[in-house]
Amino acid sequence: MNKATFHSKIYPGTSRYYWVFVPKQYKANIPANLMVFQDGYYYIDEAKPMKVNHVIEKLIVEKKIPPTICVFINPGIVLDPTKPEHHPDTQRSIEYDSVNDQYTRFLVNELLPQALKDLNVSLDPNKRATVGFSSGGLCAWSVAWFRPDLFGNVLSHCGSFVDIRGGGKFPYLIRNEYPKPIRMFFQSGSNDLDTKYGNWALGNKQMESALTFKGYDFKFAFGSQGHNLVHGAELLESSIIWLFGGDAKKLKQG
Repeated sequence: MNKATFHSKIYPGTSRYYWVFVPKQYKANIPANLMVFQDGYYYIDEAKPMKVNHVIEKLIVEKKIPPTICVFINPGIVLDPTKPEHHPDTQRSIEYDSVNDQYTRFLVNELLPQALKDLNVSLDPNKRATVGFSSGGLCAWSVAWFRPDLFGNVLSHCGSFVDIRGGGKFPYLIRNEYPKPIRMFFQSGSNDLDTKYGNWALGNKQMESALTFKGYDFKFAFGSQGHNLVHGAELLESSIIWLFGGDAKKLKQG
């Protein structure tokens, strides 16, 4: 995977790194599935538990999912000239925790057109997923919430469904709006964060309750881990298969 830099107009003055993973099995004449990862480096760092690109390749070889292109995106940074050595300020919370469509517009209108240039990626929302950890998990849900016509699947790890910048409102919003065509696999644990912003385990359980109330298709895995990717990594293969389950059945039948 090659690392590229992107400069945004929707988030003026920001830059960020992103990576695109194209599996060996990709064929240009067949639209590939798509997964977009917030906090991208967490998911490809060889020193961390996820190593998504290896898992994706394995599942494709085993014909458990179709060829799937992955875009791994880091949050934006701004160089602040008032700080020593121009120390970069991260835009992570502004981008991920805000409950509005700004990040979604950045993703759909700016970054993905560049990242996916010359690649044949399906526009079927059932073949596309957004993914993230903590605030990135909240952001993954937000993207699908605002553009379910483009992203019909969400994978959230210890999602921040708490009141940092309004993410705790989502259970209420879900309960009070018509169901959207979104499927979500998400996880949290009994030792997840508990801070002044809220309790992460409780926030995820409130999401589970709201999704149940409105009849959404979802799977919630609650374990004993803290605010990390350990449990999510253990569930990674099964969660990706669940997200693209219909495609897996077709592959087995073919």
